[in-house]
Amino acid sequence: MSWQQFPWLDLIAVSWFVGVWVGYTLFAKRRAREVSCLSYELRRKRTAWMEQMIIRENKMADVALISTLERNVSFFASSSMLILAGLLTALASSDKIATVLMQVMPWLDHVDGLLQFKILCLVLIYVFSFFQFTWSLRQYGFGGVLIGAAPDGRELPQAERSQYANKAAKVIDQAAHSFNYGLRAIYFSLATLAWFINVWLFMAATVVVLLVMKHREFHSKALKALQDV
Repeated sequence: MSWQQFPWLDLIAVSWFVGVWVGYTLFAKRRAREVSCLSYELRRKRTAWMEQMIIRENKMADVALISTLERNVSFFASSSMLILAGLLTALASSDKIATVLMQVMPWLDHVDGLLQFKILCLVLIYVFSFFQFTWSLRQYGFGGVLIGAAPDGRELPQAERSQYANKAAKVIDQAAHSFNYGLRAIYFSLATLAWFINVWLFMAATVVVLLVMKHREFHSKALKALQDV
């Protein structure tokens, strides 16, 4: 199927999907510098954590916490790989899947190659999420190294102690951002599932996912609890 034969509405829907995803990412990143949100509050808490870590004699609790965060990210990275394997299998059996979908939802418009394109879009989303999760894992590992290499803060001047704590917190914060990008990809992949039913439903689901993420980032109860601490 050539691009000239590709349904124009599906091309618009894909452009809308990518625009909403990228647009929200840029919006959230810029907005986090201006108002209190989960990213802003957690950055403050990570800095406070590292400031306490550097003056603690026993840092086993800090190492254990980093290990827990790594396990959480590792679960999502492994899940992304399993989903990718399933999607690639589905891509190879797209003809059979199209037949099943036609029986379940006979109103679907099965243009040649469109189903493969939809599955391929999901593949690309989960490839992106896998790279983000694995990069998050590495950065948490860097944070663990910084904790292990932390000097005795009780013997350092306040300026040097704060500088080390801020740099360590920034590395861990970057790991959390990569994890957040991976999670965001998974959320938007759920909207992509609606594309297999109806292109308009796909576009609407994209907006719903956007609103859910915005509410959790800027208006959730968890944020209010963090602000009060």
